[in-house]
Amino acid sequence: MKNRVVAFIGDSLGREQFQSLMCMLTGGNDEAQVEDVSESYGLVKPPGAKRAEGTAQRFTETNTTILFYWSVTLCELQPLDPSNRSAGFAMHLDKPATFLQKYLKGVHFLVLNTGQHWNAEKLASNKWVMYADNKPITTEHEFLKDMDAARNFTLHKIMSWLNNQKQENATKAHVFLRSISPIHFHGGQWNSGGRCDNASDPSKINMTGRAKVDPVMESVVSVAKAQVLNITYISQFRDEAHISKYMPRQQIGQDCLHCCFPGVLDVWNEFFYAMIVWSAMKENTP
Repeated sequence: MKNRVVAFIGDSLGREQFQSLMCMLTGGNDEAQVEDVSESYGLVKPPGAKRAEGTAQRFTETNTTILFYWSVTLCELQPLDPSNRSAGFAMHLDKPATFLQKYLKGVHFLVLNTGQHWNAEKLASNKWVMYADNKPITTEHEFLKDMDAARNFTLHKIMSWLNNQKQENATKAHVFLRSISPIHFHGGQWNSGGRCDNASDPSKINMTGRAKVDPVMESVVSVAKAQVLNITYISQFRDEAHISKYMPRQQIGQDCLHCCFPGVLDVWNEFFYAMIVWSAMKENTP
């Protein structure tokens, strides 16, 4: 991994995987030789924002950079009115996030994830309006009003763009699509009494016959030059690993989506590391 850049682009679970990897690589040592290079990637906190859109950390001894960029749908967002950001945003389903377009060339390992934010409530609360072909979704793209179809459409467009970048030698990045992380609400949803604090051991339920991977992700990878980082099936068993009722500043409901450290996210990264090693061996095989 010397002189390499690893980029996680996705939602808060992508951020958690980034955080897990940083903990694993530093061994929890606060004195580790790591330099914050976020500014080099334009990852600075905008005025009035709660946080920057991501972070980039470089291990100085090996010149290995690990970065995260927050893009929950992976597609480009543009203000509908640049002078009034409260007016909402155009969510261009057929264009990759601007950050990805700008910094792809320097990335060696790219991990993409998107899933939980693809619902009508999230889009409405964020004031995101779905666009395709530079115009709002109309009867021409009626099928995109279905969230799974819209996500599928977006991932195909992004992967097509990435394939073109590879063909044009604009990038040599190894691309990984991480499958969706399961939610473990019991007795309701996050806002209707759902909880996950009633388990203390990994689930022993029979998963036979259940989907072993994210179907949307699987359909995309079947036509794209990418690898699936399949964490869905194995994570189904860890309903006791969530933050649950122990999240700080808890307001409504329990957090049965994000996971505690250490644990589940570390296993995701062990899978990721094994796939990196496998890719390197494959490249070096005559």
